[in-house]
Amino acid sequence: MSMPALFKGRLSIPVIGAPLFIISVPDLVIAQCKAGVVGSFPALNARPKELLDEWLAQIKEELAAYDKAHPERPSAPFAVNQIVHKSNNRLDHDLAVCEKHKVPMMITSLGAREELNQAAHNWGCVVFHDVINQKFAHKAVEKGADGLILVAAGAGGHAGELSPFPFVAETRQWFDGPIALSGAMGNGRAIRAARMLGADFAYIGSAFIATQEANAVENYKQMVTSSTAEDIVYSNLFTGVHGNYLKPSIVAAGMDPENLPVSDPSKMNFGTDASGERAKPKAWKEIWGSGQGVGSVKKIVPAAELIARFKKEYDEAVDPPL
Repeated sequence: MSMPALFKGRLSIPVIGAPLFIISVPDLVIAQCKAGVVGSFPALNARPKELLDEWLAQIKEELAAYDKAHPERPSAPFAVNQIVHKSNNRLDHDLAVCEKHKVPMMITSLGAREELNQAAHNWGCVVFHDVINQKFAHKAVEKGADGLILVAAGAGGHAGELSPFPFVAETRQWFDGPIALSGAMGNGRAIRAARMLGADFAYIGSAFIATQEANAVENYKQMVTSSTAEDIVYSNLFTGVHGNYLKPSIVAAGMDPENLPVSDPSKMNFGTDASGERAKPKAWKEIWGSGQGVGSVKKIVPAAELIARFKKEYDEAVDPPL
């Protein structure tokens, strides 16, 4: 399989830190990259939009200084996540800022656009697109994506329903490019398992919520450390797209997680009814996303410490004797 030169010799473990809405900020991205995993953030986290330019300048400056001081183990590349859905009216602006800074990697979500991929390739950027099924995977590659992020069942935030076993196997039947696997990745053994299935990277988000650098409120971080897979609820109520959320946050918002209504999938980013009154708690701010791998996260630590644990578990993960 082909692997972009961007990653070679720059990773301590084969991990891409998923871009977390609100939570992923420069401090977290820089810590991830210094520890040897791809750090990423959604462009929409930089608000107002002018802040994106400052964030990219900060990330590049700090990582360049780190690389100069540590030539024997340079930092991992960073990525910017772009929401390609038509509701994102910042896309053209954010893409132009990424071009200005020659962002090395982009992660695209909720749509695939050939012209965006071509623009990124023109400045040497590698593009991964996240998908929940084979239909979207084929469309992403046809439109020029370099890599695929297979969002399997159990992933945090907007997630799919497929088991990782057939998802990776069936994708590998036709795609020999880089694959990242997302879904319930909470420890180094899961990273090793992703590689054994045929993926090149584990795509990890929820575990990084409970890090010191993450821009999440303390109660959110604590809820991640005290929750298990059974505390995850799969619903499309809050954004119009199915996703996984922490049950205790739904209860705290005054709703019954066992009896949530179904939302209109044609609508996204809504929070009011026809009268202008709040129709439901707001996703990400009040209803907190997380994946089923949270049971492996027991305490809030610096990102570097979490990645060191992942590496130790990854290195120790071997088949037990029969």
